Amino acid sequence: MNHSALAAFLKSRRDRIRPSDVGLPHGPRRRVPGLRREEVAQLAGLSADYYTELERGRGAQPSAQVLAALARALRLNGDERDHLFHLADRPVPPAAQGPTAHVQPGLLGLLDRLTTTPAQVITDVHETLVQNPLAVALLGPAPAVRGPEASFVYRWFTDPEARGIYPAEDHPHHSRVFVADLQAVAARRAGDTEVTRLVATLRRRSPEFSGLWDTHDVALRRTDHKRIVHPALGVIELDCHSLFSEDGRQRLLWFSAPPGTEGAAQLELLSVIGTQDLSPERAGGAAPPGGGRRGV
Repeated sequence: MNHSALAAFLKSRRDRIRPSDVGLPHGPRRRVPGLRREEVAQLAGLSADYYTELERGRGAQPSAQVLAALARALRLNGDERDHLFHLADRPVPPAAQGPTAHVQPGLLGLLDRLTTTPAQVITDVHETLVQNPLAVALLGPAPAVRGPEASFVYRWFTDPEARGIYPAEDHPHHSRVFVADLQAVAARRAGDTEVTRLVATLRRRSPEFSGLWDTHDVALRRTDHKRIVHPALGVIELDCHSLFSEDGRQRLLWFSAPPGTEGAAQLELLSVIGTQDLSPERAGGAAPPGGGRRGV
């Protein structure tokens, strides 16, 4: 690992970003050309001390997850993200899969501007990549898992606790929507190992999934009306919208409610309470392995 080169690269990328680029106020007493170290740490979900050590050319080798978080916080393009992994002596992961996936810049730029509504970027197999604070408050944090369990579709059909995010009477609808969406993804990514294994595993583990898969219903989920169960605010009725990346591998999801509705009022309250009134498994920003409420 090249500590000094990694430190210099991180600082150079930090210096070029304006606070407004990532939704932060500029402030009258800013003495650095770009972001402060603590701001990068906050955006990446790291401690300020840990990030400072990296920029000083010290500390342990960062994990792939930390590098992916830094790439997002610093708005790196694909080449810059790969370079970051090389400097840290980590294998460059696939560009569009798993928790270390590189969020497409266009989607990330839009996410930065969605500050008053819950929003997040997911993969086409429903792995959450990055979210804004209101999405954390609404849905809870993603579980710290890899492999099939990173997919909310997988957890939906294998972990009963994952279904607590929706009222029980809505579960059949969401099951049908998830399977029809995955049918479309599997066809578009024909022969892709990740999707093939996911489908095969779900067919073995879930009779419900297998039965729905055999109906061959196909429909990408572009919009949906959802009732989300929040531990402090109760059931929140929202519209969920999707914006697809050009290659279809990632999606920006955001939630809204018509003005004057109870859902709109609850979203306003959500922005006030944030994550302070969350249930035990959501407190502290950690979800139980393989579970958690996170998903849409």
